[in-house]
Amino acid sequence: MTEEAKTSEPQTGPAVSVVGPGDGETIVLGTTRMRVLEDGSHTGHRLAIAESVLAPHTQGPPQHRHARHDEGFYILSGTVRFTVGDQDHDAAAGTLVMVPPGTPHTFANPTGEPAVMLSTFTPDLYVQYFRELQEVLADGRPLTPQANTDAMSRYATEPATDLT
Repeated sequence: MTEEAKTSEPQTGPAVSVVGPGDGETIVLGTTRMRVLEDGSHTGHRLAIAESVLAPHTQGPPQHRHARHDEGFYILSGTVRFTVGDQDHDAAAGTLVMVPPGTPHTFANPTGEPAVMLSTFTPDLYVQYFRELQEVLADGRPLTPQANTDAMSRYATEPATDLT
């Protein structure tokens, strides 16, 4: 068999996923814009990845804990404040924050500049949560604390404090 014939044979393994700049699914939640780079469909649902842009002075989600997935945050630009329990950590560009299951956490952008972070979810469980929140807002329904708690519960997540 010639070299040319060897390289033109069909691939039998999983396809490579390439998401270019500006590609990917966009989810808008208030002042936060998320671009889903991998929703788990190319990783056997083991991993999801999203890029999020937090507008200046953006409050993040209520402090919460995940029962079944790790969440990672790599700060690409700006500063993001992570609150873990009662401790604050200001993470500047180049900082990686890993949150294991069961750890209460939230994040916010307390600065006057946008912040951009890359988030990982292993497994991919939590991407659908963001899609669900966007649907609530798109339908004109209010995103009440109870609606958020209900959505969280469908993705093995619960508030770290009472939100009612």
